[in-house]
Amino acid sequence: MAQDYVDSKIHPDKVVLFIKQSCPYCVSARNVLEAYDFKQDRLQIYDISGLPEMKAIQDYFEKITGARTVPRVFIGTECVGGGSDVVKLENDGLLKGKLSAIGAI
Repeated sequence: MAQDYVDSKIHPDKVVLFIKQSCPYCVSARNVLEAYDFKQDRLQIYDISGLPEMKAIQDYFEKITGARTVPRVFIGTECVGGGSDVVKLENDGLLKGKLSAIGAI
């Protein structure tokens, strides 16, 4: 069920952010991404806190990305990592290119 939940959210032309609202790294990633002018429905944010299958979802993140922490940020079908990784991509000037490459902005 966790695998189905995660896999059904990830799309080649979308940016997907899995978060927990209380997580400061999630807030940071969200702030960086929301500064961009995304095409309609191309930025999808899913709060997994409180979901009955939250632990299983995080276990699945570990299986497919190497980390079970949130945020997990997918640009298209590629997991680019977490909050610090998104900030680094932005600071290095690479995030806009990745978002443009999938047609999200």
